[in-house]
Amino acid sequence: MKSKISRIANDHRRKAIGVFDSGIGGLTVAKEIFKLLPNEDVVYFGDTGRYPYGPRSPEVVKRFSRQDVNFLLEQGVKYIVVACNTASSLALGYIQRIYNIPMLGVIEPGARGAIEKTVTKRIGVIGTQGTINSLAYEKALRNFSGSLQIISKACPLFVALAEEGYIDQPATRLIAQDYLTELKKKNIDTLILGCTHYPLLKQPIASIMGEKVKLVDSAEETAKATRKALIDLDLLSTSQTAGKRKFFVSDTPEKFKKIGELFLGQKIGKVGLVDINSY
Repeated sequence: MKSKISRIANDHRRKAIGVFDSGIGGLTVAKEIFKLLPNEDVVYFGDTGRYPYGPRSPEVVKRFSRQDVNFLLEQGVKYIVVACNTASSLALGYIQRIYNIPMLGVIEPGARGAIEKTVTKRIGVIGTQGTINSLAYEKALRNFSGSLQIISKACPLFVALAEEGYIDQPATRLIAQDYLTELKKKNIDTLILGCTHYPLLKQPIASIMGEKVKLVDSAEETAKATRKALIDLDLLSTSQTAGKRKFFVSDTPEKFKKIGELFLGQKIGKVGLVDINSY
């Protein structure tokens, strides 16, 4: 009986981590998971056919997220990372109540990282309009500490700039300057990059905010939280070989492959096409 239980546990550990996002941005989370958990298999789904989730209503984001989870469950995953700030803020609680599988969003890890870094307790948050309107980061931050000053700013054009590979362009810096000048004047000491696309723009954001402002990369924090959760749940892979990586999208796989390689800094193999509406 003991060996059977052990075998079942090993079978669960060998299953993949499922990651989903509204499109390509969640690859910044996947990249950090690849680095921190190199022996884990990962299945990534990007809902490129219905991207972006940011302007959608909460009801639509919940429906889309449920379909995304259904697809990942079909892949036999052991754990799900919601690598989308909009879905994390508007749908995570909803899908956690529905499904009997452990899940993690990007909001709480990012908030925790900011709390650990701030000294003055003046924290800035940038994200899509949907994420900022949801007050998800503000609520998560205040769960850790009530005595904070939180300044939030929607920076929607950052997503398009990252998607198009406009990382070091003069136009990117001008737009970043326009978005961030107000935050800089508020004398924050910590800034949460509250969208998974934003880590690609770390360089222009950091140069405008200055060296006194610490940037919190939610992708890095989410990978750390994922590792801790897998250990706590006894789901960490015991494999000594490199993990397998599978990528799926709901539209334009070739575009995803091209831009995704920019996000990951490495080649992507085959990208599967999924009819996500059937889920």
